[in-house]
Amino acid sequence: MAQKGVELDRESFSCSICLDLLKDPVTIPCGHSYCMECIQSFWGEEDEEKIHSCPQCRQMFTARPVLVRRERTERQRELEESRHIIQQRIQDAEKDVKLLEQEVKNIHVSADQTVEDCEKTFSQLIRLLQERSRDVEQQVRSQQQTEVSRVRELQEKLEQEIAELKRTDGQLEQLSHTEDHTEFLLSFPSLSALSESTHSSSFHTAPLRYFEDVTAAVSEARDKLQDILSETWTNISLRVTEVDVLLPQPEPTTRAAFFRYSCELTLDPNTVNNWLLLSEGNRKVTLMKNKQSFSEHPDRFTKCSQVLSRESLTGRCYWEVERRGEVHVAVAYKNISRGGWTESGFGLNDKSWGLYCSNNSYSFYHNKVKTPVSGPPSSRVGVLLDHTAGILSFYSVSETMTLLHRVQTTFTQPLLAGVWCMGSTGASAELMKLK
Repeated sequence: MAQKGVELDRESFSCSICLDLLKDPVTIPCGHSYCMECIQSFWGEEDEEKIHSCPQCRQMFTARPVLVRRERTERQRELEESRHIIQQRIQDAEKDVKLLEQEVKNIHVSADQTVEDCEKTFSQLIRLLQERSRDVEQQVRSQQQTEVSRVRELQEKLEQEIAELKRTDGQLEQLSHTEDHTEFLLSFPSLSALSESTHSSSFHTAPLRYFEDVTAAVSEARDKLQDILSETWTNISLRVTEVDVLLPQPEPTTRAAFFRYSCELTLDPNTVNNWLLLSEGNRKVTLMKNKQSFSEHPDRFTKCSQVLSRESLTGRCYWEVERRGEVHVAVAYKNISRGGWTESGFGLNDKSWGLYCSNNSYSFYHNKVKTPVSGPPSSRVGVLLDHTAGILSFYSVSETMTLLHRVQTTFTQPLLAGVWCMGSTGASAELMKLK
C-alpha cells in the first residue's frame, strides 16, 4: 500500500512528455505541469497564430500560454508554516519537559519533607506515650508506698494489741490459780477491763487486685487509641493516594465517568440541627414541624436547619443529593460557625459554598453573594469536587448531566458536604448511594 502511494506521488511530479521526474517544472493554465524544455519542444517555435494544446487534457489555447513556475513557491510557504508549527510545538514540549523535571524534584522534596515531618510527629506521639507510661508507673509506685505504709502502721498496732492481750491473758491465767479470794476480787476488775480493739472483723485481703482498675483504665485508653488510629489511618492512606501532581485529569463526560470519583457519605448526628430528623442510616434529613430532642454538642448547628457530613473531602470526590422542596446543597470547612444565621448558613460566609435549589430555580451563594443559575429542573443534584485544583461543580442529574455552576478557587482546608433544608415542613435531602 505504501509502495502504491509512492508511485502515485511519482506520477504527480512526472512529466507526461518525457515520462521522467520534472526538471525545471512549469505549469500551464489548465493546471498540468511539464519540464520547461519538454513543453517548449512540444509546442515548437513561438507563433501568435498557432493554436497550442495541453499534451494531457488537449485543452486548446488560442495564444501561446505563459509558462509559470505557481507550485514550488506555494509548497515552500506551506513548508515554512509547518516548520514554524513544529518548532513551536518543540519549544512547548521542551518547556513541559522542564516543568515535569522540576515537578519530579518537587515530588522528591515534598515526599522527603513529609516523611521527616511524620517521623517527628510519630516520635512525639511515642514520647507522649512513654511519658504517660512513666507517669502511671510513678503514680502506682507512689500509691503503693502510701498503701504499704498504711498497712504497716495497722500491722504494728495489731502486733502491739496482740502483745498486750497476751500479757493480760497471762495475768488472768495467773489470777485464776490464786487461792486468796480477797486478792482475786481486788485484781480482777482491773485485769478484765480490755482496751478497744483496733482490729476490724470485716478486714479482708484481695490478693493481686488492688490496682486492677488502673490496668482496666489503661486498656480502655489503648482501645480508644486503636479506634482513633483505625479511623484516621484510612484517612491518612487516602491523602497519600490522592496526591495529584501537575498532570490534569479530564472532566468526566458521562454519568458513569462521574461514578469513578463517587464517595459514600453519611451525615454527622453531632452537627444536625434540632428541627431535622435523621433517617436512612444517617444519610437523609427531613425538616420537621416539631423540634427534635438531641443532646447538646459543640458541633451542632443552633440556628440553621442544616447538617454536615461525617467524612472529610479532599482530592476528587463526586456525590449526589436527592432533594424535596427547598434545599441548599453545599460544602463547608469544618470550622464554620455553629451559631448565627450569616455565620453558619451555607453560602452566607467565606467558609462555605452552596447551591440553592427549589422546584423551578437555582441560585449559587458564597460569602453572601448571590449568583443566578439557569438549568433544567431536577430533584437530584450532583456535586464534583476537585479539592487540589480548587474546582467545585454542580450538576442537574437526569438522563444526562447538565452543568449548573462551576467555582474556581483555592481551598485551604479539607471540606465537608452539607445540606440545608429550608421553607416548609417536609423538605428533605438524602445523600445517595451510588453504584
